[in-house]
Amino acid sequence: MSNAETARASPIVAETFDAIVIGAGIAGMYQLYRLRELGLSVRVFEAGSGVGGTWYWNRYPGARFDSESYTYGYSFSKTLLEEWNWSEHFSAQPETLRYLEFVADKFDLRRDIHFNSRIASTVYQETENCWEILTEHGERARAKFLITAVGVLSAPYTPDIPGIGDFKGESWHTANWPHRAVDLSNKRVGVIGSGATAVQLITEVAKNVGQLTVFQRTANFCVPLNNRPITTAEQGDLKARYDAMFEQCRHSFGAFIHDFDPRSVFDVSKDAREAIFEKLWHEPGFGFWLGNFHDIMTDEKANATIAEFVRKKIRERVKDPVIAERLTPRDHCFGTKRVPLESGYYEAYNRPNVQLVDLHATPIERLTQKGIKTKDAEYEFDVIIFATGFDAVTGALTRIDIRGEGGQGLKDKWRDGPRTYLGLQVAGFPNLFTVVGAHNAANFCNVPRCIEQNVEWVTACIRYLREHDLNRIRATEKAEEHWRQHCEEVVSHTLFPKTASWFMGANIPGKKRTFLGYGGGLPRYRDKCDEVAAQGYAGFVLE
Repeated sequence: MSNAETARASPIVAETFDAIVIGAGIAGMYQLYRLRELGLSVRVFEAGSGVGGTWYWNRYPGARFDSESYTYGYSFSKTLLEEWNWSEHFSAQPETLRYLEFVADKFDLRRDIHFNSRIASTVYQETENCWEILTEHGERARAKFLITAVGVLSAPYTPDIPGIGDFKGESWHTANWPHRAVDLSNKRVGVIGSGATAVQLITEVAKNVGQLTVFQRTANFCVPLNNRPITTAEQGDLKARYDAMFEQCRHSFGAFIHDFDPRSVFDVSKDAREAIFEKLWHEPGFGFWLGNFHDIMTDEKANATIAEFVRKKIRERVKDPVIAERLTPRDHCFGTKRVPLESGYYEAYNRPNVQLVDLHATPIERLTQKGIKTKDAEYEFDVIIFATGFDAVTGALTRIDIRGEGGQGLKDKWRDGPRTYLGLQVAGFPNLFTVVGAHNAANFCNVPRCIEQNVEWVTACIRYLREHDLNRIRATEKAEEHWRQHCEEVVSHTLFPKTASWFMGANIPGKKRTFLGYGGGLPRYRDKCDEVAAQGYAGFVLE
């Protein structure tokens, strides 16, 4: 018998750990760090060949933070904060990846990370009270605790366009951008999509491309990023203010250094309101969205004032009034979709080699060998880029065959929308923690700030179990249903449910339309989690 035949005939022995973490991005790395502090044996399984998660995969031109760099990095280590200097207020992907690699090296995290290991399935073994994972390469491992840290936007979505396999040129999704230099300077390039990723990509590609054609399904309200380098003088000031900034993030709705103005849009005169809008427009980051009047996200009349302000800005920046109108959103309220931050996006359409195709007027019929055929024309390309988004929040989990008690599949349980308790556990799936899971504040948040809250709560929970000689924790169906109702009630007071967005799962055909995050803000969410823990993990059964 050959070695290969012997390997197939012999079952692979599963290594055993105290905990298994899926994903070596920001959440998975921090969860590993904290579990090590408890003295647990931990193995992290990562699909990529390096750490970084989102920042490992997304290497498209223009990829960068839209959270301030210094509020995005980890806050748990003062030494780390002192040693690392961000070069820009909103760091680009290469620097962000270098930062996460620096963290991995500083805390020697790689020795517990198994790379190039995408999880195919994970099954709860009831009699042994453990989770067994299986990678796509056939590797097995077991652990009492399983923590998923798979990210919010990590399951790329490519529409099922007829003829998608017929195109003879190069094509890829932005999340699968080649890990090599890509020269588009003399190429005919088609970009499908105009969301936050596309806005960053198009702005950069337009600067050095043969011909760029953008296929837009939905126009978006884009706001200036207003990025710039961090000066030497600012470095010292930022380091001195880290504690204050993180405390500010801790108490703001979205965990940013921006928070809503408690006044209504209508508490001030029209002139005063316009002056405030103008001031915020020229400030960096999400202040125009998340530092504006509070009722822009709850009152359609209030929202109309800011939406019209942005529409006016678009018309001022795009020379061709026909193109300006195509780029002007009319089908949703400002801020109810992910607001793209841009650095010259609208000006890209003033270039003679950039063309905009409105897919509402002329939808794509199919891909051909040469390019893209719409209702009224065929476009020839050398490269087609799919900036078509992600199966957000739930997709990265439902693409894994996760089986809980009685063999119940997570995908089946979530067929009519996600059900969780605190966004951290799912009834019927004991000892499984979903960091940055569905109905969790981390899905509508300055993500690392909310990741730290999630990871620290999970770590404290596992510590509690160990200190009390408990082996299993499982959410009850009652607690799960109560949390689902609470999440729906909270978001019902906002404008989010009125818009078809990835926040609502509406970008994926057949996906149940429901708000996937937690709409009550980080402070409220954290209080809910802390209250549950203080009551001996109310809503959970501990055994």
